[in-house]
Amino acid sequence: MKAAVVVFPGSNCDRDCKVAVERSTGAPVEMVWHQETTLPAGVDLIVLPGGFSYGDYLRCGAIAALSPIMPAVKDAADRGVAVLGICNGFQMLCEAGMLPGALLRNAGLKYVCKPVELDVTNAQTRFTAAYGSKRRVRMTQGNGDGNYFADAETLDRIEGEGQVVFRYVDNPNGSARDIAGIVSARGNVLGMMPHPDRAFEPELGSADGADLFRSVMASA
Repeated sequence: MKAAVVVFPGSNCDRDCKVAVERSTGAPVEMVWHQETTLPAGVDLIVLPGGFSYGDYLRCGAIAALSPIMPAVKDAADRGVAVLGICNGFQMLCEAGMLPGALLRNAGLKYVCKPVELDVTNAQTRFTAAYGSKRRVRMTQGNGDGNYFADAETLDRIEGEGQVVFRYVDNPNGSARDIAGIVSARGNVLGMMPHPDRAFEPELGSADGADLFRSVMASA
């Protein structure tokens, strides 16, 4: 098993993601600069980390979605490779058209940084199978543009097809229908605003994020 973390100018959780995957799964992780055009051979998981790519100019994730590495990420996803976008990475996935919807300014117009409780809405995905019967997890939120939005038809569709994976117990940013994370129709691309990379050991206040990394790597 092998993972890759894509590093963009302004990423600030890239090393967090590397350590989280390595300590949770034992899998080696390669860091890939966004100007590369290819990914490591045989990679099983691609992580688009949190941060402020390109200083959040234009729209969060909009410029990063056009980076030279993104065609390779899309191609890997089309082949079934797992892709995880966390916070800014979720914004990139939406901007790149790999996930439906968009991330808007938080409803309160303030940056939110705190632990959040999440409901595991679908525990039968590549990213959540390791949670088993556990339906309540704790991770950390850190964003100013985490307000998930999609039109009613899209929301009905992704809910009906089991693409909503995590919901906020106490919605911190106004996301439609309390959505905190969704998967693609194929199930191999996950975007989520809370950070599993900040919750993979008890010393961090929660180890619930580790099960997400274990789950997806076990599915490879």
